[in-house]
Amino acid sequence: MNSIKAIIFDFGGVLLQWDPHKLYRRYFDQPGQIDQFLSEINFTSWNAEQDRGRPFAESIAELSDRFPQYTHLIRAYYDHFEDTIVGPITGTVEILYQLKQAGYPLYGLSNWSAETYPRIRPQYDFFNLFDKIILSGEVKLIKPDPAIFNLALQTINRTASECLLIDDSEANNNSAKKLGFATIHFKSPEQLGIELHELNLL
Repeated sequence: MNSIKAIIFDFGGVLLQWDPHKLYRRYFDQPGQIDQFLSEINFTSWNAEQDRGRPFAESIAELSDRFPQYTHLIRAYYDHFEDTIVGPITGTVEILYQLKQAGYPLYGLSNWSAETYPRIRPQYDFFNLFDKIILSGEVKLIKPDPAIFNLALQTINRTASECLLIDDSEANNNSAKKLGFATIHFKSPEQLGIELHELNLL
């Protein structure tokens, strides 16, 4: 008998394609220029702080002080956040519906700002399949910090060994695995389907 009693999904890169390049193409002629800009402002680290709960107003002001020449580009990320969403990863969404139909409790655990997530959620019905969604921006913790995984376990009232995490980040999976979670390192819907079949979950 399978010991998995709850399945936990990451969002970005698993159920939704997120790509800031899509937004910034309107401002730059060449993809390399976008990469250069994102690297110069250390976008990944800056964005992670919003995922950790820092208000956008504060973060935009702070970064604009350091890069005044890019103020309009920094502000554009928040103002036009919807344009960073490429769309759903349809194969994974189909798997999500199959798991729901099979009766598994489904949970979301995502590094996502509490300010931008509510703007995207109404656009995708699959969010309604989750029994509970835990956002890093709301709980002020961010993957791969073990604390957010422990908080998730408390929230859903499960032990780690009863939970399967599906995440596209190796660091996140490794952190959860150390706590006793079963994990699948997501690479494609096809690969996810195969691994779920191997676990007798589909």
